Amino acid sequence: MDQLVDFSGLRTKLAALYSHTGRPSVDPELMIRMLLVGYLYGIGSETRLCEEVHLNLAYRWFCRLGLEGAVPERSTFSKNRHGRFADGDVMRRVFDLVVGVCAGNGLIGGTGALVDGSTVHADANRARKDAPAQVEATWAANDGISRPVQDYLDSLEDNAAPAPGPKHKPPKYLSETDPQSAWSLKDGPGRFSYEVNYLADDKHAIIVDVEGTPARLSQEIVAAKAMLERKVAGYDPKTIAADKSYGTGPFLSWLLERKITPYIPVLDRKAQTYGKFTRDAFEYDAANDLYICPQGHQLALKSIDENTRVKRYKATPSQCRGCPLKSQCTDAPSRAVMRLMDEEARQTVRDLADTKAFQVARTRRKKIEMLFAHLKRWQKLTRLRLRGLSGAKEEFLLAATAQNLKRLVKLVPT
Repeated sequence: MDQLVDFSGLRTKLAALYSHTGRPSVDPELMIRMLLVGYLYGIGSETRLCEEVHLNLAYRWFCRLGLEGAVPERSTFSKNRHGRFADGDVMRRVFDLVVGVCAGNGLIGGTGALVDGSTVHADANRARKDAPAQVEATWAANDGISRPVQDYLDSLEDNAAPAPGPKHKPPKYLSETDPQSAWSLKDGPGRFSYEVNYLADDKHAIIVDVEGTPARLSQEIVAAKAMLERKVAGYDPKTIAADKSYGTGPFLSWLLERKITPYIPVLDRKAQTYGKFTRDAFEYDAANDLYICPQGHQLALKSIDENTRVKRYKATPSQCRGCPLKSQCTDAPSRAVMRLMDEEARQTVRDLADTKAFQVARTRRKKIEMLFAHLKRWQKLTRLRLRGLSGAKEEFLLAATAQNLKRLVKLVPT
């Protein structure tokens, strides 16, 4: 690892964050190397990390400390991670540096991308939760508020515009200590969690980009779009494989508009009609934009909802009143059929499901699942150490950097 990646350039890039007067600062390269050791070997606390680097000769050699070099105090990490490192987006630079080395060694050469997300528990007590109004009252009663709470309040003031992605109801619960995390039931009992989202190359499963979000299902697609648009290291995939949660009409249309072929199962609920005729029993007339029922009656367009991107077609009560198939069609006075505005994109992706390329892409998607398994089992990142969305993003970037470094060492001869 030491032969393949040169971290010395970080000093120049981070020079503006350090003062040229007063006592000498701790070398930023030393801190980055120590943090990477912690995430490479699943060392769960900074106190233990300092002890391990002090005693382990291999760690000392990698951190350029020699036999007598002083190991920074634990508090140094806290001050830097919540201070200059948070403002300088340092971990993103380190991650991009390692991705660039992987690309330079030919490890990012596939034309296909893999995308997925996994929840990681926040550093928040599940018992210290309440409705947003009650939690805000608790903060107001306290003498001071913590940094994660202040970050949350600042984000509310800054985000006057609506957040990207589908609209969702206000949160049922808010954490008193980490309000930017989301209450999630994805992994069993409810916990406050964040979502780590990976965009990986399908050739060697190199993580090309990382995005941290609150653990809400609607944010997975928002994160996927952000990662695809960033084009880290010039990565521009032509195909993408993901699970069914990404198979929404708007996202599939977004991908097809950018000439990215989605090998994604379509998220479809058209069969949920409680035993009545499904939408497949109705014939769509594209020229006149209407549906024709099994009895030949026309269902005209009645309304369009731009927010949900749904078009509603409905028959008249007189058409349905004497219909012999009414008991099999609807219990309402007349039958209505819903059609998504992105139905053409959904049908295009449905047609791909029977192709060999789709099956190959679905098999390769297992590679990104293994990345999350490795993240939690071997790197032991099941619960975050830092609070707030910025802390979650920093930890996810460090963990992904460590995973890429392991792949780099394994695949490139030194």
